[in-house]
Amino acid sequence: MAAIEVDGLRKEYGDVVALDGLDLTVECGNLYGLLGPNGSGKTTTIEILTGQRTPTAGSARVLGTDPVGDPIEVRRSIGILPEREDPPSFLTPREYLEFVGDVRSLSDIEDRIERLADTFDFRGVIDTLSSDLSEGERQRVMLAQVFIHDPDLAFIDEPLVNLDPLMQAEVKSYLEAYCAEGNTLFLSTHFVEVAEQLCTEVGIIAGGRLRLQGTPGEMESGLLDTYEANVREEPPQ
Repeated sequence: MAAIEVDGLRKEYGDVVALDGLDLTVECGNLYGLLGPNGSGKTTTIEILTGQRTPTAGSARVLGTDPVGDPIEVRRSIGILPEREDPPSFLTPREYLEFVGDVRSLSDIEDRIERLADTFDFRGVIDTLSSDLSEGERQRVMLAQVFIHDPDLAFIDEPLVNLDPLMQAEVKSYLEAYCAEGNTLFLSTHFVEVAEQLCTEVGIIAGGRLRLQGTPGEMESGLLDTYEANVREEPPQ
């Protein structure tokens, strides 16, 4: 069973077509990057796959479950970090992660918080109000909530945003180890270098359609040139 299967997804917002017959498959264990410019359909794709939005047409399966028909089951099984999402400003990182643990019925939440505070290096601010954290610190807390319940599949929109170079390297290592254990990561980005350095497979999306999918090593002219050629060309009719 593939971790993600998408067949002919279409999403319209009035006269705007965000997804125009999107097809893609992500096998279990892949670190998959959906790469495309702003407005290409990346965020809409994640919102549909995580049960947050209903497509106009087409279908999807996430870990074998329809995210439209059973969004609660899908969200129970996955981790999610949407773009520009912060912890609540009136909670500390510890309080926020305790809340997430309660929602997910985790009995050993304190042990999990301690482990992830070390992993993502926010122990020094764990009891500081989130409103007083830097952007990078808030991003690290949000990464912790993605993995706090050890999901088989995680969706992350721009995983390295606001992180300093050292923390970016730490996060990259963590994500690679996560997938090496057989888990699957689906990330979206418009940074070619992130996809090239991190992903085992890349899908290039533009105009709501998947233009190309493969490993960075399969793209003979390099990912940047391949990306530019596919984004600039007119979509097939």
